[in-house]
Parts: sequence; structure tokens; C-alpha cells
Amino acid sequence: MADDLLVIIPTRGRPQAVPALVQAWDDTGATADLLFAVDTDDPELSGYKAEAAKLKGDARFRFVYGKRLRLGGTLNQQAVKAVKRYRFLAFMGDDHRPRPAPMPWDARIRECLSGGPGIVYGNDLLMGERMPTAVAMTSDIVRTLGYFSPPALVHLCLDLCWLDWGRGMGRITYLDDMVIEHLHPANGKAALDAGYEEVNSDAMVSADSDAYYDYRDNGGLADDLAKLRKLVEEAS
Repeated sequence: MADDLLVIIPTRGRPQAVPALVQAWDDTGATADLLFAVDTDDPELSGYKAEAAKLKGDARFRFVYGKRLRLGGTLNQQAVKAVKRYRFLAFMGDDHRPRPAPMPWDARIRECLSGGPGIVYGNDLLMGERMPTAVAMTSDIVRTLGYFSPPALVHLCLDLCWLDWGRGMGRITYLDDMVIEHLHPANGKAALDAGYEEVNSDAMVSADSDAYYDYRDNGGLADDLAKLRKLVEEAS
């Protein structure tokens, strides 16, 4: 039986992240479902399939394989598919790790979002309150907008949009004591691999920054906030 919270992890080139994340689920007592979204052209595809075989029979963990759509595209595709099945949807990178706490992180998410449409994020020990590098939201947000993040964004600046949505609809919560650690080269917790180099290239930074400012300043954000505010009003 499915949980009411699905965590979507678009992943590429890092099959070693699978057992690490499964261990984090076990260490934290999480019951949330976890979906690994893998590209069919991933050079490490066989590694992912080997990890999937080890987890066969554990309903918490699932794998989907599809055409490469990049992080934003894959996240949107899987989130839209899941809106009817799950009450809450979340994103983590394959370099995020939930950490143990007196109350499990997924229970905190459910508790925080149980009052209606909203967004919640925790402390990634890198950006903290400034940026939700991992995030959860009620599925009605995705159903209302038709996506988990603006489709023009490939990889970067998604978290800025989630902040804009949450603040604009007056329904965002930061939980400093809910640690979902970001293991990233920027904080010396991961090696700089091909994946990091690609998504942090000058070309990617420029393209996603331009797309974000266009969305924010030229009507896209305003249109989405109008829909989200109406959603909050109807749910009150």
C-alpha cells in the first residue's frame, strides 16, 4: 500500500547514492515512498538496475526509467503522474540525505502540510533557510499549476521558484531542526564529478538564471501565484 508522501529523486551517474539513501530511510524510520527516476541513456544504467534488483519486494522503493529530460523535466513528469495517488510530493537530489531526529522527517512534513496547500523545507546544512534545495509540497499545488517547477528551468533556480510560490501564497515553512543534508562540493562533502561540472557550467548558470528572471519578471510567476492564492482561498 502506498504511503501518502512520495519523494522523487531524479538521478544520473550515481548508482552508489541508492544504497546510501535507502540506509538514510532506514536510519530515520521513514515510511515515505521513494522514487528513483533514471535515464535510459545513463552510462551507469546497469548499476541502477543492480540496486533495483536488491530492493525488489520493498514497496517503499521504486525505479522508473525514461528518456533524459534533465532534472526539472524528470521531476515534473513524475510529479504530475503522482498527483492523484499521493497527498504530498517531495524532491530531493541524489546528494541529499535525511538525518535522524526525535520525530522522523517525513512525519514532520506530513504534520506541517496537513493544514492545507503549502510548502515546507528543512535545513540542508549548506543554504539553510535561504534556499529549499530539498522541498515538499501538497500535491494540489502540482495539480493546480501542472508542474512541480517551471518547465523553462533545467536544473538551477528551481528552489528560488519554490520560495517565490510559498512566500507569495503565504504558506511556506522552514524547519531548522529537520536536517536533510546536502552533500555538495560547495561544502566539501562531495567530489566534483561530471554531473556537478555539467550543471554548474557557465552555460547552465546563464541559461537557468535567464529563464528564472524571465519567469519572475514577465508574468509567469504572477500567473502562478494567482492560481495558488485561489487554491488557498478555496481550501480555507
